[in-house]
Amino acid sequence: MISVVVPMLNEQDNVETLVSEIQLAAMTCPIAEIILVDDGSTDLTATKIRTLQQHHKNITLVSHETRCGQSLALRSGVRAASHDLVVTLDGDGQNDPADIAKLFAKWHDATPQPSMLMVAGQRAKRADNLLKKFTSRTGNTIRNFALKDNVRDTGCSLKLFRRDDYLALPFFNHMHRFLASLFLREHGKIILVDVGHRPRMGGVSKYGFWDRLWAGVFDLIGVIWLQRRGPRATKIHIEK
Repeated sequence: MISVVVPMLNEQDNVETLVSEIQLAAMTCPIAEIILVDDGSTDLTATKIRTLQQHHKNITLVSHETRCGQSLALRSGVRAASHDLVVTLDGDGQNDPADIAKLFAKWHDATPQPSMLMVAGQRAKRADNLLKKFTSRTGNTIRNFALKDNVRDTGCSLKLFRRDDYLALPFFNHMHRFLASLFLREHGKIILVDVGHRPRMGGVSKYGFWDRLWAGVFDLIGVIWLQRRGPRATKIHIEK
């Protein structure tokens, strides 16, 4: 069964539609619960989620008193998940929940199943403005050159992985942008799937050019450090 984790910050205009789409996606793949993480919103995001909980028993609300960022919001949601498999997506409606079925099909078909596996969406066509496309592509190119993860769109939030695998990764702020590299550091496998991308449903983007640039530079240096000090590949035998 799948737990869907969605971090949200001031997404009051998107909550109802996104939850409705996830419920529809549950008709084509085994989605058992929806975990909505309110990351210190100052609008009616939490209120609207509580209203939806009255009609949908599979919704869990996780709340941060103050804004902590997307990585910690994802971690809080994954820790609250009740099921082994987790799907993550953005709360702005740009990821299409219908694509969850594509990720699950790839997961189901992966044989033999590696010890650590992540199925990651990559946006076939970005529905963003030119500046956002430019900064994203530039950042992905630099990251790929430095980390050699062969993922062209690490910014796509639509991903599927095991709950325990994710929680075993080293945590740091902004780690959500480097999940592929962190999985590969543990000698895991990444399967890429083309998915759709839509204009934002409502509200405004929470990211600017300069904050993403400088945070990305320091984070990249940190992940390179982690890669070079990662575990060596070896078979481990446990006897009881």
